[in-house]
Amino acid sequence: MVNTPVTYAASGVDIARQDDALARIKPLVKATKTPGVRSDIGLFGGLYSARFQEAKPLLVASMDGVGTKMKVARMAGLWNTVGADLVNHCINDILVQGARPLFFLDYIAAQQLEPMVIEQIVQGMAEACRAAGCALIGGELAEMPGVYSEGEVDVAGTIIGVVDEDNLLPRPDDMSPGDIVIALPSSGLHTNGYSLARKVCFEISGLGIDDELPGTGQSVANALLAVHKSYLPSLLPLAQDQKLCAMAHITGGGLTDNVPRILPPTLDFAVDASSWEIPPLFRFIIEKASMPIEDARRSFNLGAGMVVMVKRENREFVMDNLCAAGEAPWVIGELVSGSGRVVYI
Repeated sequence: MVNTPVTYAASGVDIARQDDALARIKPLVKATKTPGVRSDIGLFGGLYSARFQEAKPLLVASMDGVGTKMKVARMAGLWNTVGADLVNHCINDILVQGARPLFFLDYIAAQQLEPMVIEQIVQGMAEACRAAGCALIGGELAEMPGVYSEGEVDVAGTIIGVVDEDNLLPRPDDMSPGDIVIALPSSGLHTNGYSLARKVCFEISGLGIDDELPGTGQSVANALLAVHKSYLPSLLPLAQDQKLCAMAHITGGGLTDNVPRILPPTLDFAVDASSWEIPPLFRFIIEKASMPIEDARRSFNLGAGMVVMVKRENREFVMDNLCAAGEAPWVIGELVSGSGRVVYI
């Protein structure tokens, strides 16, 4: 009996698709090159100069993914937004420690690589990297039949940034009762809460991806795929000027779980729940899901994508600078004596 030869492609992994995707993304990656980059795409590892402008540099690293927002991208056939989502989420995660981004690495995996889809995803990454002065220096494309279901795409990324030790945040010793907490608006769900959002929109409400999402004036696709906002240009100058005591990126867990990560054990964050109106997208999800407000506060950002703690005497300066940067900040609460919790008043 003669066995029929089985190729790698016949087993479900086609190197030609990977080569096609790489050819498409090379110019996108090259366009993000910054002065610190010492390598081109295609090497086994990316190279970046270890010479920094900071006097006492500390490297800050973070990684994240886009989660089930990828399923909405598939439904809409729109992929560049999730690439930008990933980069901006990671930028915000190191920004809260006062860091500026240096370089980014991505990981894209699928049951079967689709070169045009990969190109769109990396296009979004590259655009977000360029806007932040961050280099996209490498990544991985993985085709894994049997691990991912047909049509599934997963995206994750790692960012490396740097902060001068003197500007490192948070500064718990500088925080005290009476400090002001300022919020900056989110652009939507960002990259958290999509399992519930998809259930509400497509199962409970029976909406289609191109239908209008009630109360928003947008299609479901546009409302759910709004790009995760980067707060880098608005907040990094203030952090470098040491005008902030702390920052918290409001991701999964909402204000309730994210702010305690930066609070001293002797302070609470007293949230003025009347200081802002929850945006229509979130109100729609809460209403249709019959969701208790306490659960919503731990599941979504509810319109507040970032919060910063400032001394009361710096309030006007920080607010003026944020407004000049195009933000619409508001005072969302203050710090009070407590035990490191978030309390709503």
